Amino acid sequence: MDDRQAGSAVRTIRARKGWRQQDLADRANVSRTMVGRIERGRLASVPLGTIRRVADALDARFDTFVRWQGGDLGRLINARHAAMHEAMARSFASLDGWVTEPEVSFSIYGERGIIDVLAWHPGRRILLVIELKTEFVDVNELMGSVDRKRRLAAAIARERGWDPAAIGAWVVIADSRTNRRALAAHETVLRAKFPVDGRTMRSWLRRPEGRCDALSFLPWVHDTGVRRDLAPIRRVDRRARAPRSSARAKSSGQQA
Repeated sequence: MDDRQAGSAVRTIRARKGWRQQDLADRANVSRTMVGRIERGRLASVPLGTIRRVADALDARFDTFVRWQGGDLGRLINARHAAMHEAMARSFASLDGWVTEPEVSFSIYGERGIIDVLAWHPGRRILLVIELKTEFVDVNELMGSVDRKRRLAAAIARERGWDPAAIGAWVVIADSRTNRRALAAHETVLRAKFPVDGRTMRSWLRRPEGRCDALSFLPWVHDTGVRRDLAPIRRVDRRARAPRSSARAKSSGQQA
């Protein structure tokens, strides 16, 4: 479905409901001008979050699909997501007291989805919903998705015999310049929602207490796997090396 067809679909559903453009704009909390652009198929000038809010107001869903070299794009995205799963599994394997389950699917009262990682600390009765993102795209969609999964997490835990006293959330984003720029553009609202950073989160995981809402980057994830060597890069101090080079030159001159 191209942009013009998508706009026509929005217009058709709106007309079927007997709404004016202003009625739809009010329900989606957007301007009537934005609704008009969408219905005319001018989606390039409309933020993706706005399009999705309009679709939600119509009880519809706006799906996006990117094609690249046949099926290679899907394999590439899955590989990056799998690499993040592997990195998280290794992190929790080094911690005491945590039980983790990857790719936890749920269907509760018609709400369906998948929690990337569900972590449970039976000693402290703390449940942690972990969201892994290879790409940071829509801040509203991210916060809404995490809120929904946290809300349903208690029921998901009970199915496993867990009785959480606190339910936290941890958003883990693959580190890249693009993702960092996107986060910086929404840093104030995201930090209000997820106030704990990666360094504090590492300490909390060792001694968890109460609810914790965190957002951090996972810097060692690459397109094809997980970097094994996590040691920091050591920079060479050129000033420290200079005397040694001079000494070698002097020694060479004496030998000559």
